[in-house]
Amino acid sequence: MNTLRNKVQLIGNLGNDPEIINLESGKTLAKFAIATNESYTNTKGEKITDTQWHNVVAWGKTAQIIEKYVTKGKEVAIEGKLTSRSYDDKDGNKRYVTEVVCSELLLLGK
Repeated sequence: MNTLRNKVQLIGNLGNDPEIINLESGKTLAKFAIATNESYTNTKGEKITDTQWHNVVAWGKTAQIIEKYVTKGKEVAIEGKLTSRSYDDKDGNKRYVTEVVCSELLLLGK
């Protein structure tokens, strides 16, 4: 049951090409955002689509696969865990970020 404590599964489309960062340590990092859509009918009978954006990061082999095969608009299924972190921006303001650390990736669609 411990493996279910912090698990995220999403299917969505990339909003932009992934940002690939090769660190001095030799590790590869891929950063990208995916959009998930949920549709429902409101009280007036109108179909409403709610789009949520999710920040995703991937490391190592997963990042290398993303660099080679994943581009803007592609539909992907990801599995990973939620993480939160904070940093100080250039103006000294504290910023908070929640990301999905991707451990599994499946390319969908064409």
